[in-house]
Formats: sequence, structure tokens, C-alpha cells
Amino acid sequence: MKTKILVINPQRIDFAKIKIAAEEIKKGNLVAFPTETVYGLGADALNEKAVAKIFQAKGRPFNDPLIAHIADIKELYRLSKKIPPVALKLAEAFWPGPLTLVLRKSELVSDIVTSGLDTVAIRMPADNIALSLIREAQTPIVAPSANLFGRTSPTNAQHVVDDLDGKIEMIIDGGKTKVGVESTVLDITTKPARVLRAGGISVEKLKEVIGQVKISKELEEVFRSPGMLNSHYSPQAKLILVEEKGESEVEEVRQLASEYKGKGFKVGIMAKEENQNEYNGFEVKIIGKGAELERCAANLFAILRSFDKDGFDIIITEGLEERGLGLAIMERLRKAAVPKYEC
Repeated sequence: MKTKILVINPQRIDFAKIKIAAEEIKKGNLVAFPTETVYGLGADALNEKAVAKIFQAKGRPFNDPLIAHIADIKELYRLSKKIPPVALKLAEAFWPGPLTLVLRKSELVSDIVTSGLDTVAIRMPADNIALSLIREAQTPIVAPSANLFGRTSPTNAQHVVDDLDGKIEMIIDGGKTKVGVESTVLDITTKPARVLRAGGISVEKLKEVIGQVKISKELEEVFRSPGMLNSHYSPQAKLILVEEKGESEVEEVRQLASEYKGKGFKVGIMAKEENQNEYNGFEVKIIGKGAELERCAANLFAILRSFDKDGFDIIITEGLEERGLGLAIMERLRKAAVPKYEC
């Protein structure tokens, strides 16, 4: 298969190109496209054969449910049989945007989309290309991250090419994504609502709108939320996360880096900008200032992929404060990390 690439400026949408991509969706084919979070691998959510192609192209297990993307609030009533008032309140506050709502699914939604669950995950992306594609295709589009399963999520079109060239019909190149981590997944079928996956909308913002919010940490919640299987965010290199604070953090990173470098491994360090001069003699990539969590989130996956591209064996990374987007970043780093002395 030859993968076609369409370059579209998100600020000046070329609707002729959008129509070409939408025709691929209507044919039951796969189209990777940008959202504000990461690039998604899109298929017609109501076409079971098309949805199955996503699992095949990504090598994704069938027990990992997908998110249905919509461009009109009316689509909620097609995909869900019960829309509680809190859903509309959240949609008004955060849609279009990086918030996924888990609702009771309607009969229209196939089990292949939900991995057999009685709930469906739905969101409205805040990206002009994504919204234009969904509208032109005239169907909800399921779109997990456009990468091979077990790889870090793609935040530009080249990342998608690296993983899926020759495996899918089309890639829309709309430039770098803005948020850089996936959407927050919020289960509103329970009271209080539960965050199943931290992401682009912070827990603090959710609480401002709906009050009490629970953060799920139970292992079984992994399978109720899209994209939460343990290897989902892992680079090819072994990643070690250091969660000590202050001077202890720098000392631990430096010690681990020295030990593994001494054993002959190619070691890279992902550090906060304020610590970039603490690791002389090591390869360092800067995620951003510790206080600039939006910048850190936007850079996260691209930096991890760059370590892989440069052939590193081990990545040792500093941690970030768990507030705002920091919670989403740390959640992904913990899932990608291995124990300190398992390399």
C-alpha cells in the first residue's frame, strides 16, 4: 500500500483536500489526521470493517476501546442512549477541546469500538482540520493515536510516517499539535464523575465546573479507558523516571546516568530547563521549564521519539509537579518507565 500525504494549513483549510480525505473515510479506509492533542488514526465509527483495520494497522489489542470523535453536539444523542445534564454542562465548558466523556452507549455503537463495554468514549476535537474532516465524512470518526501500539504518540505528521507509512491509505499533515498529550477521559456514568485518564483538561478545571471529581487508580480502570494499557506511551529505549525532588533529583539522575554509561549504554537525560547545566558530559534534551507544564506536555512525545531516532539505549528523566497538565505527563511517564535497575 502506498500512503498518500495531504498537506493542509489549519489556518486556511483547503476543503478540496478535506473532501479527498473524507472520501477515504467513506470508503472504509484509514486516514491519520491532526487534533489539538496528538495525531489520530481515523475510521468511520459506524463501519465495523473499517474500525477493525485500525487494530490491524496499529497492532493494537482488541481490549483497548476507542474514542469516537464528533463535530456536532447532536451526535451525542446518536451514540449514547442516556445523556445526563452533567454531560451537556461539560460539553458547553470544554468542547471543542481535549476532554473525552464516557457515556452509556446506544445500539448504534459496535462492540468493536467499545471492546465489548456498555459505555462509549466521545469527544469533540478543537482542531479545524479534524472538525472539517468529521463534518465532510458525515459520520463520527474513531481515532486512537496514529502510531504503532507500544510506541509514543505522534505529535507531527513525520511521527505518523515513521510508524504507519505503507500501512494506511492517507495522512493529513497539519503541522505540530498544540497540546501534545491525549485528552482527559472522564467517566460520567458514576457519581462522582471519575477521571480514568489524565490529559489535556486538568482535574482542577473539571472541579471548577462540576465540583467533586474522583481520580481512579484501580488497575481494572485501565480497560474502561482508551489508550491506558501499560506499554502505550513507551519509547523504544528503556525509560527510567526519577521522582526525587530538588537536589536529590539531580543527584539521582546523575548517579544513574553515570552507572549506565559506565556499563557501555548510550544514555540520554530528559531534564527541566532549570537543570540543563547540571549534567555536563551527558546528552541532555530539555522538555521545558518545570513551571511551564503546557510547554512540557507539547514537547514530551517528540523528545522521547527523538531519543529513539538518535539511537539511545536508556533515557533517564526528571519528574514534574503533579498539577494541571503535570498530572497527565507523570501518568504517561510512569506507564512508560521501567524499574531503575532493570535495564
